Amino acid sequence: MKKIEAIIKPFKLDEVREALSEIGINGLTVTEVKGFGRQKGHTELYRGAEYVVDFLPKVKIELVLPDDLVERAIESIVAVARTGKIGDGKIFVTAVEQVVRIRTGETNEEAI
Repeated sequence: MKKIEAIIKPFKLDEVREALSEIGINGLTVTEVKGFGRQKGHTELYRGAEYVVDFLPKVKIELVLPDDLVERAIESIVAVARTGKIGDGKIFVTAVEQVVRIRTGETNEEAI
């Protein structure tokens, strides 16, 4: 089992969710986050005063999948989240040792 964490632009969330649903992935967790990489923020004007926005709004999607779905999920996320501009995001894949569904006590692949 693997855990995929994808940091994407917020306006791409619905497209990513739909793409994952099309390949049979229905469960995911979404968190609104802020961060920066190469974008390094930007300057905005508010009531005549200029200020720097260091951290830009992003969305983090987390999902745990069986190994056989990981590559298809990554390909789907990349295909729909890519705009070709700086700040499209990143995908991190890590190994998951154990999963337990609290309600039923099911473990590992039966729990996801």
